[in-house]
Amino acid sequence: SHRLIEETGEFVLAFPHEGMRSLIEYAGSHSGREIDKFAEWNIEVLKPRYVKPPLIKDAVACFECMVRGSLVTGDHTIFAGEVIASYISERYKDRLYNFGDGKFGTIKDR
Repeated sequence: SHRLIEETGEFVLAFPHEGMRSLIEYAGSHSGREIDKFAEWNIEVLKPRYVKPPLIKDAVACFECMVRGSLVTGDHTIFAGEVIASYISERYKDRLYNFGDGKFGTIKDR
């Protein structure tokens, strides 16, 4: 993701729904350099209007973003993006959050 964001200057921010917990746990612990996560999990995508990265079809919300700045902080880079388009699901409403220590859930689980 880091390399692609640097190369293209754009990204999609997607908020998963509670049913995507297994996918998020898997995706967060496996590198995209080693496997194609979209193919491995049959993730359905939608074509974005302004950026190259795809939208996640069943996400609670997706935001098409253009990088407007970045800050290198040790071994991480913080990318600041401008939202240029947004999409909200009419089907999924309960966003999945990472509460830390490997715990995921929705606001009602907190």
